[in-house]
This record gives sequence, C-alpha cells and structure tokens, in this order.
Amino acid sequence: MNFISTRGGDTLSFGEAVIQGLAGDGGLFVPERLPPLAQHLPGWRGLPYAALAQEFLSLFATDIPSGELAGCVQRAYATFPTPTSPAPLIPLDTDKVPLYVMELFHGPTLAFKDFALQLLGQFYGRHIRISGQPVHILGATSGDTGSAAIYGVLGQPDVHSFILYPEGRIAPLQERQITTTGSPLVHPLAIHGSFDDAQAIVKEIFGDTDFVHTHALTAVNSINIARILAQCIYYLDAALKLGASETEPLEFVVPTGNFGNVLAGWMLSRMGVPGLRFCVVTNANDVVARFFQTGEYHPGKVSTSLAPSMDIQQASNFERWLWWHLEGDSIRVAALMAKLRSEGSFSLGSPEKLCGGILRTASCDDAGIERSIQHVHEETGYLADPHTACAFASVRQDVRSVVVATAHPAKFPEAIMKTTGLRPTHPILEHLKNLPVKKQILPANSQAVRQAITGVLASIKEQRRG
Repeated sequence: MNFISTRGGDTLSFGEAVIQGLAGDGGLFVPERLPPLAQHLPGWRGLPYAALAQEFLSLFATDIPSGELAGCVQRAYATFPTPTSPAPLIPLDTDKVPLYVMELFHGPTLAFKDFALQLLGQFYGRHIRISGQPVHILGATSGDTGSAAIYGVLGQPDVHSFILYPEGRIAPLQERQITTTGSPLVHPLAIHGSFDDAQAIVKEIFGDTDFVHTHALTAVNSINIARILAQCIYYLDAALKLGASETEPLEFVVPTGNFGNVLAGWMLSRMGVPGLRFCVVTNANDVVARFFQTGEYHPGKVSTSLAPSMDIQQASNFERWLWWHLEGDSIRVAALMAKLRSEGSFSLGSPEKLCGGILRTASCDDAGIERSIQHVHEETGYLADPHTACAFASVRQDVRSVVVATAHPAKFPEAIMKTTGLRPTHPILEHLKNLPVKKQILPANSQAVRQAITGVLASIKEQRRG
C-alpha cells in the first residue's frame, strides 16, 4: 500500500512514510485507501494483542515482510507488564448502562503514547539495520509524547532524540521523564512558548528538506502515520472484546489535544468496524469541540490547565480528518490550511454534516476536572488523572461507554491530592525524583532549534573522527 500527502505531494511506501514523518509539501501522510475490515473481524476475535496488531498492520505495512513485522510488534509489546492484554478494560460498578475504562497507561512511561512509540522505535531500528543510515528523531510534546518517544528508541543504537516542550507548561513529573534519562542520546529542548509554538517549529524545520536530510531527522509526533495506525489497534481490541455492533453500539469517550487518539478510532469506523461512536473531549482549549459545534475552525490562544497534555489550539491530526471528510480533495485541503495560516480560521459550513452520526463533542474546564476526579472516586473508587477526568465528565447515561484513560494518575499527584486527599505514586516516577535534570532552554524560534541540533550532531561527528 502507498501513502500519500493530504496536500497532494509525496507518494511513499509505509516504511518510507514512517522514516520521512512529514510530507515534503507540509501535509500529513494518509493511506491511499482504507481497507475494509468486516471480512477479517470474525477471525480476529480472541487474538492476543500482538497477534491482532500484526494482522491489522499487515494491511498497511505491505513493504515489510511478515516475519519482520511480527518481530517488531512482539518486541514492542513485550515492554508492557502484560503483553497479551496491554490495554485492559476495567468495568466500573454503576447502576446505569455498562461503563468501562480502557487503561492505556501500563507501558514504560505510563501514558497511551507508549503503544505507538514502542512500535515506532522498532521500525526505526529496522530501517537502520537495513539501510545502514542513521535516524535522529525530532518532536514536540505537550507532556507524554516526549518521554514515550525517548523510551521508544533508547534501545536503538546511535538514535539521537531532540524533544521540544514548553518550559513550565508540562507537569513536573512529565518533565522529569524527559530530562532525567542520563543518556547522551537524549536532548531535551525547553522553549519559552506554548506547545503550539513547539509544534510549529517542528513543522517549519521539516519543511526544510535539505536540513532534514543532512541531519537524518524524522518526526515522532502524531504527525507520523505509524503513530495513528498503532493507536487504531486498542480500539479494535476493545470493540472485539465488548462486541460492538450497530444494535449494541459502543461509545469511546476520548480526551484529546492533538486529535490523533480519537482520529485513530474514527478511522476504524471508516474501515467498517460496526457500532463505534466517539465523544471528542477537550479541556478549556476547545478548538476542536467548537469546530464540530459551529463548523468554524478558529484556534485561539493556548490556556494552561490541569490537563496540560491537552493545552493545544493547533490540532495537527485535524488535517487528516479534513482530508477524509473532503473525500481526498487534497487541493481543497491545501487551500484551507493556507487560509488558516494567513487568516487564522476557516469554515466548513453546517456542523450537522460534520459528525456523521459517529462523533459528538464536549469540553471540561479546570473546575469540571476537579469535580470529575472527586465524583468518580467517591462513586466508584477509581482514581482518574486530569485528562481522563475530562472524559468521565462527558459520559452519556444511555449508551455503553468506554472512557479512554490516557495517563497514570501518579503523573499528576497535586490535582489528585487536592480533590481526593490521596497522593498516587508509581515506582517508575518515584525513581525520577532524585535524578539530575539535563535540558537546554531556548527561545521559541526555529533558528535556535536548528543551531542546537547542528551543534550536537557536529560534536558527535568530531568525537568519532577523534
């Protein structure tokens, strides 16, 4: 299968799209077609997670031999404590319609990003072994992506990680996961700005193909298509286990910032998995929620919140949704994205046509997050992190629902302590508290980041000559 740009440029194989990350025209890679899954579903029921992942990914990664793909998948999910079921479904005791929590925080960095980034690290390692060429990763994070990316490639030789994040705007333990690895291959770059600023810098740098090729850079953000495809699998796993159907639908309530997590599930509905519904939940940075309610995409200024990984106003993966909504009209996608850059917004008209009976939206401010954490704990005994709390606050009472839990509550102890009186901990995080921090603080411009990358890689080359 080939992968094409949402803006009509590059056409690449799966492996090429994974390594390149962002299309040369600034667009995002999407599969040239979404394969129908209905014929596969009966045979996929009951498969262990890695086997299901291999079956699903084999429909897209057609340039990777099945044995090699199986090895990548098995090694990726072997890093989880329970590899056969890394995304457990926890039923909650309620007197209403069945409610489940899909816990996606049991990987090495205690966040849902591990599902994709452990696998992406394996794809990078395969590329290095086959090509003999280096790969260095460049990404921006609003909290969890950075550490998951770092831990996804730590086992791969000579892969340097350059991770941008907004200084002072991610949770302290999230920052420690990025800045305390002690590895000479990890280069945290804290910028004076927002996550949107960091993301814009990454996109600008990837638009400079000469710089990217010279420094062997690849993108690890959810702009990388492997990230999205890997995230499809846990929705598929849950749908098969819970028997989603048109007569017994299942609504996934998904906290979202960059729109990648919920997009992955939505793609499955486009592939014919029946009975899937989605609630797109934002925090106070509600640009996506407002779009589906009004038809206007109008990013504003980023507000800091108790759910910092969702403090985003420029949702990158929205462009992929836009491409599918416009039936692959890349010319119009490119025009709308150009209008967004020049005018700050665009409109798609009537909101009734945007959700297609599959999506609904909600938002939750900080006060709502605190109420939700407290209420869920009092009613069910469950401790939810602030992002997952946004989802709990948005659950309907008339449909089977799955709350998508994106991070371990121990990553946000202050918010949990304030609302419940409990301070959740985890051994992985406790270990970080006494480790030395290493980071470089930069202004929020691409030139400063380019200089940092160039300086590191030039120093490495000099050391090797010596």
